[in-house]
Amino acid sequence: MTTIRTLDPHNVEDAKRVDAFVRAHSQGSPFHLSAWSLAVEKGCGVRTSILASESKDAEIIGLLPLHEVRSPLFGNALAASAFGVGGGVLSHDQANADALIAHALVLAKNRNCPTVELRGGMLPTQGWHLDTDTYLGFTRALAGDDDAELTAIPRKQRAEVRRALGFDLSVETGTSKRDRDAHYLVYATSVRNLGTPVFPRALFDAVLDNFGDAADILTVRKDGTPIASVLSLYHAGVVMPYWGGGTTEARVWRANDLMYYALMLHARKMKGCTHFDFGRSKAGTGPASFKRNWGFEAQPLFYAKWAADGMKPREINPLNPKYQLQIAMWKKLPLWVANAVGPVIARGLG
Repeated sequence: MTTIRTLDPHNVEDAKRVDAFVRAHSQGSPFHLSAWSLAVEKGCGVRTSILASESKDAEIIGLLPLHEVRSPLFGNALAASAFGVGGGVLSHDQANADALIAHALVLAKNRNCPTVELRGGMLPTQGWHLDTDTYLGFTRALAGDDDAELTAIPRKQRAEVRRALGFDLSVETGTSKRDRDAHYLVYATSVRNLGTPVFPRALFDAVLDNFGDAADILTVRKDGTPIASVLSLYHAGVVMPYWGGGTTEARVWRANDLMYYALMLHARKMKGCTHFDFGRSKAGTGPASFKRNWGFEAQPLFYAKWAADGMKPREINPLNPKYQLQIAMWKKLPLWVANAVGPVIARGLG
């Protein structure tokens, strides 16, 4: 007999139990950890609930972190996990997963959330909208040394990395205020240029503070000016460049190419990583092609959405034609306006 309980990531003992289960599970991710729930709560004001299925001996045998996202533009939802590309049901059997999912639906109805979103993990067997073809994931093993890592990159992309290595660029890693300021400036500029609202600076700070040594920033500078920067997560021997971007100048100096190559070396030598997770991209897009150019093979990511009776799941895919006018207008905003308004909107994206 199993029991479903709600665990509190603020409670030290609950957090330890959650994290121990996540780290022992082969499908555990940074988005399942208590640190992620604490970060999204602090950084975006999102209410969090970690559902745990326990055996009769009070051992955790299943986990589902849920984050309550509310937006007047995009609607309300319980997301697993908010602001993550993963973080769905973590379990070893379908019956246990179904029990957690059923509990999540009750929670959603009680909190007036007409949508529940599961990003990866064990998915429900019926009654949900399954998405198996929108997103792709890209992961491969890291090479054993610097030269082998360069050789592992396909010839055309390797030439771009070599060009970047020939420029007078510097690479810095850390989590200091200097690193955080540089990253937010570059990232905010990058997403504005793509027509996307930037997440709150507080979210990035909270992730860095809560993850400790399991997160850092790598920045590429030209003459001291940051032109490419990425905030990465480290989990179970895998490095994930999660929030990254570059300015217009980054293209001239191939700074993004240097950034990812430098991160591969940093992750292996300083973090003991064996694999590189290039994150998710939408199928058929430029970012997906970019990752294939680096020698990464695409794997489909499976997501699921539930909607209350008579309603459709919320839709926040920027490729949706209905958002094209807003995206075009956003690209033209002055950076200070985008940075002031963007976080207010982005908190509701989840």
